[in-house]
Amino acid sequence: MADKSKEAGDKPKANDIGLDVVPPMEGCEDIHCPFHGKLPVRGTVLSGTIVSAKMQGTVVVEREHMKYVPKYERYEKRTSKYLAHSPPCQLAKLGDKVSIMECRPLSKRVSYVVIENRK
Repeated sequence: MADKSKEAGDKPKANDIGLDVVPPMEGCEDIHCPFHGKLPVRGTVLSGTIVSAKMQGTVVVEREHMKYVPKYERYEKRTSKYLAHSPPCQLAKLGDKVSIMECRPLSKRVSYVVIENRK
């Protein structure tokens, strides 16, 4: 009874990252994947659009936010770009809307990982 064979409809086992996000349908062997590897996530969750996917395993996510200017009593639109690791199970490509979450530094500028692809 302890042996359980995988059937075609079974999803790969995914770690719980502590958020209400749907784990990816496909598995991966990436050690920097929060669902299938050993990368812990923490801190803030940001959402944005992928503007570049030319690097290997890394995407550039652009996020727009509003900043209040007290002198003019108005808001101005600002953009920020974040480099985030993209695990192969997320299938993130150019133009997709994604959610990224903070993690430990993976390289000099990469401190975020893609946790959800909302296409």
